[in-house]
Amino acid sequence: MLVGLVGKTNVGKTTFFSAATLVEAERENRPFVTINPNEGVGYVRVESVCTEFGVKCDPKYGWCNGRYRYVPVKLLDVAGLVRGASKGRGLGNKFLDDLRRASVNVIVVDASGSTDDEGNPVPPSSHDPMEDVMIVKEEFALWVASIIERARSKIRGRIVAGTSVEAALHEVLSGLDIDREVIKSVLRELSLEKSPLEWSEGDLISFSREILRKGKPFVVAANKVDIPEAEENIKRMREILEEPVIPVSAEAELILRKAARSGLIKYEPGDQDFEVVDESKLTKAQLRALEAIRERVLERYGSTGVQKALETAVYDVLGMKVVFPVENETKLSDKDGNVLPDAILLPGDGTVRDLAEKIHSEIAKKALYGIDVREKRRISLDYVLRHRDVVKIVAAR
Repeated sequence: MLVGLVGKTNVGKTTFFSAATLVEAERENRPFVTINPNEGVGYVRVESVCTEFGVKCDPKYGWCNGRYRYVPVKLLDVAGLVRGASKGRGLGNKFLDDLRRASVNVIVVDASGSTDDEGNPVPPSSHDPMEDVMIVKEEFALWVASIIERARSKIRGRIVAGTSVEAALHEVLSGLDIDREVIKSVLRELSLEKSPLEWSEGDLISFSREILRKGKPFVVAANKVDIPEAEENIKRMREILEEPVIPVSAEAELILRKAARSGLIKYEPGDQDFEVVDESKLTKAQLRALEAIRERVLERYGSTGVQKALETAVYDVLGMKVVFPVENETKLSDKDGNVLPDAILLPGDGTVRDLAEKIHSEIAKKALYGIDVREKRRISLDYVLRHRDVVKIVAAR
């Protein structure tokens, strides 16, 4: 799965990306630093099952600290946008075309209001961050509407040939990877089952907005919470927006992760605090900076918010779950003896069959049933798995 990072230019998207992935990406306090998308791997936490079973994880990907397993997810940091991007302004549709691959998008905004519409630095509270959220949502909707508008003749031909409205729209919007059932439900809810050729401009925009709300949902990362003016804006955004709004300091997370990687502090993504390993290895300025992060961010908000934003997107908004497949249900290992080597993300309705498909298509073809390792019982291929299940797939030889 892919999580997109989107927002107005110069609000901290790339800092968020670097903090989540530790991939070095160009960052400056000016508009349009990111042009080509940055891709990397971030992580979401899940409560580890190894402690429960009295074993120690040996992950192929990510890591486990005994309390949490860190499960990899792909992140995409796309070019920033300005109002009118759907009509070619700024970097035009480039960011929108990049985002179509993402299952969920995190809108990074400057919650302190210290960047204007064009991404230029301004004094805190000079700009309303609500505008930044609305720009992203509106430009994305206008882009989707333009795709449908350009395909009107194709839609007409498909409907004349006997294709249903939702099937014709699903074909036109195939690049967005939106489920056909989502399209069908939106058509029904908006009473737009008639041919799109008869839609008004308002109908087209309403359909596009709702399709995105259901098929390409958003989470808002309210960045720069270390600036005092951000707090009131976050309260207001939470009152108005339907999307989850997560207080974030991407800069603080990046500083903490780099310090931890250098062995200066003990800290892992999502922690509520950090521990200095050896004060003598830090300058007074570094100690003051770390203490400021503790006071302004960690003690006030409980974390830097970067990890919480990703986990809200994956678990709360998309409803994903993590399942642990094993080959040896006694040792909880694979054929090479690696203990709990894999942690696989599945949709909320994911079954044993879906898990088998994720492992390997050949295993899925030969799969007979599963074994719930925790409860030591046989489960069918259509059994809907639960979050944190440990499962063995039994396949024909």
